[in-house]
Amino acid sequence: MDALLELRRVSKQFPGHRAVHDVSLAIPRGTFFSLLGPSGCGKTTTLRLVAGFETPSAGEIWLNGRRIDQAPPYQRNVNTVFQNYALFPHLTVQGNVEFGLRRTGAADMQTRVGRVIEQVQLSGKESRRPSELSGGERQRVALARSLVLAPDVLLLDEPLSALDPQLRKQVRSELKELQRKTGVTFLFVTHDQEEALSLSDRMAVMNGGAIEQTGAPQELYQRPATRFVASFLGAMNWINGCGVRPEATRLSRQIPQNATRARRGAVSQSIFLGAHTHIEVKLEGGEAVVAQTAPSDGAFQPGEAVHVWWSPDDELRLP
Repeated sequence: MDALLELRRVSKQFPGHRAVHDVSLAIPRGTFFSLLGPSGCGKTTTLRLVAGFETPSAGEIWLNGRRIDQAPPYQRNVNTVFQNYALFPHLTVQGNVEFGLRRTGAADMQTRVGRVIEQVQLSGKESRRPSELSGGERQRVALARSLVLAPDVLLLDEPLSALDPQLRKQVRSELKELQRKTGVTFLFVTHDQEEALSLSDRMAVMNGGAIEQTGAPQELYQRPATRFVASFLGAMNWINGCGVRPEATRLSRQIPQNATRARRGAVSQSIFLGAHTHIEVKLEGGEAVVAQTAPSDGAFQPGEAVHVWWSPDDELRLP
């Protein structure tokens, strides 16, 4: 697939701190690509290097076949949507969206502004100011303001973190739909695993300034390359040195005849979560594991003796 944005062995050293180390990425045109990792892993610095707000200590950044790592921000066809949206409080929705376009002197400004306001579903709210909008609507204004400039890449730095959990889920699906509709390449930074897994076509997990693994969300979840990726992308039980996801961990009072992998333990607690129940079990060897069971599996009581078992196909053996 055609790589629109490439980072080639990019590093960034601050005084006394290496934020990004030897990062190489190829981001295909028209994809929703996420950088995922814990706080301080280097994902926001990587985004700032692409935007031009920081300069690499080493390596190259290429956009659309042109090297841009020494170019100033205004000479890169990328736009950033920040965490706090950075809207102008005194301007209306229309004024905010057309602000950047005014400086370019585009002849078809009204057509472009009208089209992008419609794309982000804000038609009829053009004359409102940011204080008269909901959090989700303010975020859409920030997206529209960037998209109207037709960037090669839209950079999104934790754009959903200011929203409450229910609104986040709604805006998440809108964001995915918007990316599909516009065809613009999105580079999205988040520490939220569910967000990255649900939105991305491809993603990279970062840790300590370096890339641990890159690939499709399903591939990273099912075939993680390292223990860090396995544990960061969801809950993981480590039994006999192997990783087993809670949803692949089974519980029974009698050991099943076909169980080739099984350990004995006792239930320590049961947490009902609606669609499923998390049962925490302490194994005889002292390890704590979690099994995710369906409500139809019946209740397991604290202190009850159980067998924990799993399929060899569900084991992850990682360095």
